[in-house]
Amino acid sequence: MIFTMIVDIDHLLASPIFDPSRCSIGFHPLHSYYAIGFYIIILIFPNFYTRVISLGLLLHMLIDLQDCVFSRLIG
Repeated sequence: MIFTMIVDIDHLLASPIFDPSRCSIGFHPLHSYYAIGFYIIILIFPNFYTRVISLGLLLHMLIDLQDCVFSRLIG
């Protein structure tokens, strides 16, 4: 599950790398809606490791979505 945090490597493609007012979901390539759809699709595969990776990626997206929601509520 910790290995799925490598998906944040796509933040290095953005300029600036970190912007507290920017929502990751839909902005970065590995956080796009197409990527999230792919993560959902690989959840269906029967391989245990594929499911664990998919679950980790989806939890990562959920946590990033929380950042988006709370940053809009606060600021």
